[in-house]
Amino acid sequence: MTTFDPAYCHTVFFWFKRPDSASDRELFEKELKQFLNDSAYAKTCFIGTPPKAVREVVDDSFTYSLVVTFESAEAQQKYQDEPPHLRFVEQCKDLWDKVVVYDSLPVT
Repeated sequence: MTTFDPAYCHTVFFWFKRPDSASDRELFEKELKQFLNDSAYAKTCFIGTPPKAVREVVDDSFTYSLVVTFESAEAQQKYQDEPPHLRFVEQCKDLWDKVVVYDSLPVT
């Protein structure tokens, strides 16, 4: 997973219940990286944390962001149902208060 593929982009923002908890962050990062390594459908990915916002239009309230690309909408749906994704959700769902997803297709 190294070259960005714009075919289908899945962007997820996570807001943690305890955003300052080092153990929560460690568990989340470990499980997320394992899940993405085990996914048969995720092509490229980016895991991030917010920098301190310096402009009013920048939302830095989230704890983590995830951008994953797929070859198609069908592949993204299969990813939702695959065992590595289901395991990740089960292992980490108690860490977050809120999750927001934005899916995008390329402009041609």
